[in-house]
Amino acid sequence: MSPEALSLDLAYTIKQEGNEVKFCVQSATEKDVGDGFVDKADEWEPHIGWADVIVFDDIGSGKVAEKLRSEGKKVVGGSTYTDRLENEREFGQQELEKAGVSVLPSWNFSDFEEAIKFVQEHPGRYVIKPSGRAQNEKELLFVGQEADGNDVINVLAHYKKRWSNKIRIFQLQKFSSGVEVAVGAFFNGKEFVHPINTNFEHKRLFPDNIGPSTGEMGTLGWWSERNKIFEHTLEKMKPRLAESGYVGYIDINCIANGTGIYPLEFTSRFGYPTISLHIEGVTSKWGEFLYSLASGENPRLQTKRGFQICVVVAVPPFPFNDEKTFRKFSEEATILFKKPDLAGVHLGEVKREGDDWHIAGKSGYSLVVTGSGDTTEEARALAYKRVSNIMIPNMFYRTDIGSRWVRDSDLLLSFGYMN
Repeated sequence: MSPEALSLDLAYTIKQEGNEVKFCVQSATEKDVGDGFVDKADEWEPHIGWADVIVFDDIGSGKVAEKLRSEGKKVVGGSTYTDRLENEREFGQQELEKAGVSVLPSWNFSDFEEAIKFVQEHPGRYVIKPSGRAQNEKELLFVGQEADGNDVINVLAHYKKRWSNKIRIFQLQKFSSGVEVAVGAFFNGKEFVHPINTNFEHKRLFPDNIGPSTGEMGTLGWWSERNKIFEHTLEKMKPRLAESGYVGYIDINCIANGTGIYPLEFTSRFGYPTISLHIEGVTSKWGEFLYSLASGENPRLQTKRGFQICVVVAVPPFPFNDEKTFRKFSEEATILFKKPDLAGVHLGEVKREGDDWHIAGKSGYSLVVTGSGDTTEEARALAYKRVSNIMIPNMFYRTDIGSRWVRDSDLLLSFGYMN
């Protein structure tokens, strides 16, 4: 069950393994995503009895998932608790504190004038983070650069004028410099399944972290046993996750520096494009793994050694919502491949008609391309070689995914967080 057709790549992978899959897209604008790749269902409820496993690929279905679990169904997906962890920033930070995790100082507001007054009285660098539904508008996140907070004040005044109807609740978080790193793992309702995944997200639209924030333009990651980043953050949430009965993948993004590891936000679901990164690095059968996970078993993931890279290939209007731009530049665009080798090519918002691939949906989030290697450079070289095989009119992507590894790994080693 997919509100916005985000998990097509996973559904298609499970189908390719020989399983029967039905893919239900709820969003009217994304209904054609996956056509020709997987069997579609207009409604998912009539297929509850048919399904061995029901997968919810986004937050917001926690209450329904809990009910189905109570009725004996095998479900991968949220709980009401984990929905709140991601959707309500204040709640997420409070739960981390209760679990003994260090957090950065933050303040929550529903009034822009109060927030402006706060920054005026307490000058400094802050990050503006919309909460609730507005947090999905990634371009609204703003990282202050000025020591006196004047740029944050100006942005808050702009948001009050232009976005007050959309941003009802928001957070000001104290800025902290360091390495932005995330750690995630699958959870079977009782405990974490190993190995864990450590990853570096690249959220800005352009290379060198320039431009608006997107959901994500690419990721570098690797599988390993527990490390200090996991131990100091996500592992401490185990009792609360078990109490909620959560089953699925959960990730926590952090800032790590010489004084500590500070979580920024939860992702209580599959990540996008992170799930494609996982598909590149996992050698276990996904259908069997998710069945075991939803059964409460502890199936160890079989994974590749080394590193994995994923690169988002997009077309206009990504990362914005603009139907006029989509119709002009991207609607029904054909996806071509110079050579027939499709290794490492993962499905975003696409559809297939016969042998032809076309852009589907409305967002422009088209493909994710992955590569693996013993080193980050090998993984980067393979991923970008595969990107060069793709031809889509007006396509774009970041060219620097994974390139900051040398700097970031040196810093994490110096902080004592990596072996």
